[in-house]
Amino acid sequence: MRTKRLLTLLLLLCALLPVQAQRVIPGDERTNLYYPLIEGQRIALFSNHTGMVAGRHLLDILLEQDFNVTAIFSPEHGFRGRADAGEHVASGTDPQTGVPILSLYNGREQRPSPQSMRQFDVLLVDIQDVGLRYYTYYITLCRLMDACAEHGKPVIILDRPNPNGHYVDGPVLDMKHKSGVGWLPIPVVHGMTLGELARMVNGEGWLPQGRTCRLTVVPCLNYTHATPYHVPIAPSPNLPNMTAIYLYPSLCYFEATPVSVGRGTDKPFQQYGHPALPEAEYPCAFTPRSLPGAKNPPQQGHLCHGKDLSRLDEATLRAKGIDLTYLIEAYHDLKPTGKRFFTSLFEKLIGVDYVRPMIEQGCTADEIRARWQEDVRQFKERRRPYLLYNEE
Repeated sequence: MRTKRLLTLLLLLCALLPVQAQRVIPGDERTNLYYPLIEGQRIALFSNHTGMVAGRHLLDILLEQDFNVTAIFSPEHGFRGRADAGEHVASGTDPQTGVPILSLYNGREQRPSPQSMRQFDVLLVDIQDVGLRYYTYYITLCRLMDACAEHGKPVIILDRPNPNGHYVDGPVLDMKHKSGVGWLPIPVVHGMTLGELARMVNGEGWLPQGRTCRLTVVPCLNYTHATPYHVPIAPSPNLPNMTAIYLYPSLCYFEATPVSVGRGTDKPFQQYGHPALPEAEYPCAFTPRSLPGAKNPPQQGHLCHGKDLSRLDEATLRAKGIDLTYLIEAYHDLKPTGKRFFTSLFEKLIGVDYVRPMIEQGCTADEIRARWQEDVRQFKERRRPYLLYNEE
């Protein structure tokens, strides 16, 4: 009787454990769902340094299991994830395995060549995204989906959680600003995994000429859009931790200004500054220098005065969403110097024409954010059929 009571108590305690306590299992660990789909096929792998399974790269595991991996497609930053943002990444051979690497980034996204499409039968995707419209991995995926649609190749996405998947924010891209940092009519923060976004791309006919590819998504387990997810590996050189990933939706617009976002320091996308900002109001001081992943950073060698955001707590950052306050304050504090502030890259990043004039006219961050709330509402309804995970 005592044993039965203990067993009942144990079962009750297990039932009361929050779902969040369960380990999130990404798609690449669910081998029973995709091994049968790639057996006997020539496989092209779209991945980079984030494609890890229990401390080992998926490529090494596939080869060990005698799967025929004939090509690797690499995105911005390269297969090993060491190149600068926007840096030309050359094709070559993976020195650890001898598998050919076919680069899809030469300073901008490019479509795979017909010759490369003849080298495989099925495309397998395993890469960590951060859920932002100007983060280029999804654009590479879209180009691959389009090529696969045209050449009749199936696409299998081993889904991974989106660390910014808990919210949707920012204006939907006006497609006249479509570029290498914005390719789809989605908000800045779309809140979807790559698998969900790929389903939406197919369903909405967003590929050129309305093409669709044969798509299979292997979903994550124990994940919802409300699940806090810490990426186990930095997805790119200048997003080294969760603080940077959470601040990226608010700070990236500085890339279209003379203000440094900390590239070339130990806190990229966790601080910002400029030599002409008043030291009294911007007490943080840093000097960008050439580092791996930031070879020629903005304001290199110049002492910048700015603000350090690296100590903001995670709960605050998750709740904040896009905050243009940093950008607006820096604009007004640099305006008396007569320096040009915005470049044309700004509209490509923010995606619409109205934000720059609103800043110049003195609008607050809340006033600007209110302008895109209808965009957010409509997009959340439009994306609903393509979601694989609960929103709460």
